[in-house]
Amino acid sequence: MLDFRLDEEYEALRKTVEEFARDEVAPVIGEFYEREEFPYEIVAKMGRMGLFGLPFPEEHGGMGGDYFALCLALEELARVDSSVAITLEAGVSLGAMPLYRFGSDAQKTEWLPRLTSGQALGAFGLTEPGGGSDAGALRTTARLDGDEWVINGTKAFITNSGTDITGLVTVAAVTGRRENGKPEISAILVPAGTPGFSVSRKYSKVGWNASDTRELSFQDCRVPAANLVGERGRGYAQFLQTLDEGRVAIAALGVGLAQGCVDECLRYVREREAFGRKIGEYQAIQFKIAEMEARTHTARLAYYQAAAKMLRGEPFKREAAIAKLVSSEAAMDNAREATQIFGGYGFMNEYPVGRFYRDAKILEIGEGTSEVQKMLIARELGLH
Repeated sequence: MLDFRLDEEYEALRKTVEEFARDEVAPVIGEFYEREEFPYEIVAKMGRMGLFGLPFPEEHGGMGGDYFALCLALEELARVDSSVAITLEAGVSLGAMPLYRFGSDAQKTEWLPRLTSGQALGAFGLTEPGGGSDAGALRTTARLDGDEWVINGTKAFITNSGTDITGLVTVAAVTGRRENGKPEISAILVPAGTPGFSVSRKYSKVGWNASDTRELSFQDCRVPAANLVGERGRGYAQFLQTLDEGRVAIAALGVGLAQGCVDECLRYVREREAFGRKIGEYQAIQFKIAEMEARTHTARLAYYQAAAKMLRGEPFKREAAIAKLVSSEAAMDNAREATQIFGGYGFMNEYPVGRFYRDAKILEIGEGTSEVQKMLIARELGLH
């Protein structure tokens, strides 16, 4: 029989992160959010807790856990705030994981201890101003000049790329042409502060306002040839694998936001009165919250299954796409319903549901839009 109960180790981690999110993140994050300020001290505490090292072995400074442990942490953080959760998600699955999966021994030795401890953040330079969902339409180039790569191009919407503790960006670039004329795409590590590598001012965003998101520019940026991550010409395949794993993590984040909406509504409807009764006594409100809980529960099971297949080494592309699709929709639907239940207060930034509503929409866009997820699911079903 299937058993979806968490074992003692997972449950202890989940409870620890739940308490941290409730006691240390929730009371202060709203102020960071409204100031559009990166919460350095919160991130430092997360580093000291070992959250950035959860899925990495101890030899690289990690906690010796797995990707599901990371997902549990993301869900609990996102129950109170998505900016903090996406900082962790991007730092691990997009910043450190490509180096762990594909980097050289020298790259791992130099960078992973700093990344897994949270002392430094890594970023993932894939999306470009003219190519979002079409990840293969890259315009950024890198050419070998002696023993150096010379990089030119622009990246857009890159998380963790301009903080005071950003250490590196792994950049997808066209490094040549194949015999069939298609671009050869490779991944190249660019340390922060490298001449020719610049970051823009922070974007003015609808949501995730306490996270760092910027545009990157490379103008004759030179890095050693040894900064190639993995094999030359394998960058596109590497990034696709990274995105598949990242979709499971984003699904967990979406479930956390959806659950946070349920949490806030349950507290509110037991206190708020209308027409002489607590509004939680009205069946219309009860049905809304019941539907919210059902959506959250279903989405959680979807990401649990995707994570289980990933950890067993089985193909999980379809399950990851399904989990990402249903969890992002659950987050968006729950945020909309929570705002409605709160009424006028839901439109005020002093209440978390207003922040949740602003944060939810990007989950249907980032790490592959909902339309891309449907395309991937259809392909896995044999529809081309």
